[in-house]
Amino acid sequence: MNVFIAVLLGVVQGLTEFLPISSTAHLTLAGKLFGLIDPGNPEAWTAFIAVMQLGTLAAVLAYFWGDLWRMTLAMGRDLSSLARGKPLRESSVDMRLALTIIIGTLPVALFGYALKDVIEGEFTKSIDVIIVSLIALALLLWGAEKVAKHVRGIEKVTWRDGLIIGFAQALALIPGSSRSGTTITAGLFLGLTREAAARFSFLLSIPAVFASGIYQMTKITPALFSLGVGHLIIATVVSGISGYAAIAWLLRYLMKNSTMAFVWYRIALGIILAVLSYSGAILP
Repeated sequence: MNVFIAVLLGVVQGLTEFLPISSTAHLTLAGKLFGLIDPGNPEAWTAFIAVMQLGTLAAVLAYFWGDLWRMTLAMGRDLSSLARGKPLRESSVDMRLALTIIIGTLPVALFGYALKDVIEGEFTKSIDVIIVSLIALALLLWGAEKVAKHVRGIEKVTWRDGLIIGFAQALALIPGSSRSGTTITAGLFLGLTREAAARFSFLLSIPAVFASGIYQMTKITPALFSLGVGHLIIATVVSGISGYAAIAWLLRYLMKNSTMAFVWYRIALGIILAVLSYSGAILP
């Protein structure tokens, strides 16, 4: 790896983490093209990606700092009221949103822990799995756009919505599906506006990405150092900068546009990867 590739990986991570086109798919493809994935130790590449995601975590924290601060204050203020018997429905919007994010994080935490060996193994580096996931989620997102009512803002998200979207987030453990893709799709099926679905998706990603990144940092091995600590730092910083830009752009874009551009992109990428894979141009 060199500095150029590190910067490129950071840009790819930052943009594709928040656009519903799968960061894992794009990073795995880049890793295979540049020969960065060791078939004998795929865990090193998983750790590299997870640590690099801390850059995009910083981007979410920076962009939504005001929302997060209000939720923190609301929890400190309203928890005591709940303890005294005040109904949850009478709590502030920020308090309910914070609890919904906590509830929505449970599925990915459970599945992530239970399937950690699979996630770190060769399955999540498989081009065949990525191809199927890219196209399958594209069709689901297409269906969501067809039936979505776009009538509910983020203040209307309930704990049941959070749990359903949380299970959708767990599907993102399958490479190629996309964390933002699965959660935005679920949000649209539940009647959220596109902007609300994306905003909740980004907020919901914070605990999962933080836990994943910290977990992988505790498992750093000499194999990860072979990819270069300096290059990892560069990629992480760049992913944060490009991730912040991606969040701002996507929220503005979804105010006036549908997600169909991403649907067609996912289908096109899946077809291209299938052709390249089965022609032997890239490793399976």
